[in-house]
Amino acid sequence: MNSQQFNSQILALSDKMFRLAKSILRSSEAAEDAVQELSMRLWEKRNKLDVVENVQAFTLRAMRNLCLDTLRQQHDEDELPAEMEFVEPNPHQQVEQSDLAARVREMIDRLPELQRTIIRMRDVEGMELSEIALITSLTENAVSVNLSRARQKIREKIIYEQKRVEETVWKR
Repeated sequence: MNSQQFNSQILALSDKMFRLAKSILRSSEAAEDAVQELSMRLWEKRNKLDVVENVQAFTLRAMRNLCLDTLRQQHDEDELPAEMEFVEPNPHQQVEQSDLAARVREMIDRLPELQRTIIRMRDVEGMELSEIALITSLTENAVSVNLSRARQKIREKIIYEQKRVEETVWKR
């Protein structure tokens, strides 16, 4: 792969790589570092990339693996990624819908890593199940099952919270 092909095929994916990295690492800074690191690694291996059938899937899978390695390293060092904290919305300034959106984002953050990654790729990034399957090295059926389980967990948590709020209101 020459430099022009690298620019048009790999560097053109920088935004997707960044969004994927940020969804896994939950830090803009760490995501930028990951994009730069992967871009350098791919540049060094560019002569071997000609045999790759789906460059986008290969690149995004490599990004996912790099991010997971980064998380494992951070876990081993007992460090949390920068910007990992969640800021609670002010209910007096937020409408009910934005409050719900914030709670859903928090629920997604608490999902197991694979389900969190899949739900973000599908519902935030708008990726097809086949693309997600290629990136995660799962079958489309496994992706669908994980997506369904993630959505079900979120639904159950929302229903539980709503019932708790209603019980509190009725006790007054």
